[in-house]
Amino acid sequence: MTTKNFRMSFQLIFGFIIIALGVLYTLQNLGILYARDYTRYWPILLALYGVSRIVQCDTVPQKVWGGFWAFVGTVWFLDRLEVVYFDFIDLWPLILVALGLSLIWGTSRRRGVMLGGSTVDDSSSVINAFALLGGFKRSNDAQDFRGGEATAIMGGCELDLRRASIKEGEAVLNLVAIMGGVEIRVPEDWKVVMEGVPILGGFEDKTRPLGPEATKRLVVRGYAVMGGVEIKN
Repeated sequence: MTTKNFRMSFQLIFGFIIIALGVLYTLQNLGILYARDYTRYWPILLALYGVSRIVQCDTVPQKVWGGFWAFVGTVWFLDRLEVVYFDFIDLWPLILVALGLSLIWGTSRRRGVMLGGSTVDDSSSVINAFALLGGFKRSNDAQDFRGGEATAIMGGCELDLRRASIKEGEAVLNLVAIMGGVEIRVPEDWKVVMEGVPILGGFEDKTRPLGPEATKRLVVRGYAVMGGVEIKN
């Protein structure tokens, strides 16, 4: 399976982490092992996520941040192995370096960047948005929109799809809002099908109702955990 056909997205990684934690703590409750002996090595997951961003992302700013997390995760993991001594406070200036490189590249490509979030114009058929303790705004004008994913953890994602179009069939968006919110604007000729699961949160469809004759369908899936997802025109 090639990288083109398989993308290690944040939601996929998050799913594996939840499964691994469930297995470890079940084994601990059965007296087979002590979970902390394994969970202390969690920084390796941060490193793997950074590597996946470097390999899969198309823009230099995304690769820069991927390299940052890969480096921090690797050093942190080596600290847990007692190979090196690591304190995050020693490396915090690297955040400034990564932010500076992103700003320089963004200026050269004439893209706007905001402190605490970003605004991006996109034409790709599949989107991938992630916000952690910040905001992410993206507009998309793809004429063959197929869906993607958006994740907001104690932050917010705003997706404007009003200039996009679904060429045929349906597009599927997988959304995760954990103590955060996702807001999506869609064209008035799109029929929205809600299949999300709210957990102390909510999924809300405020779009104009369409009949069964509608040919363009946006299927919204995912979870809202103490957060909210809102779809409107």
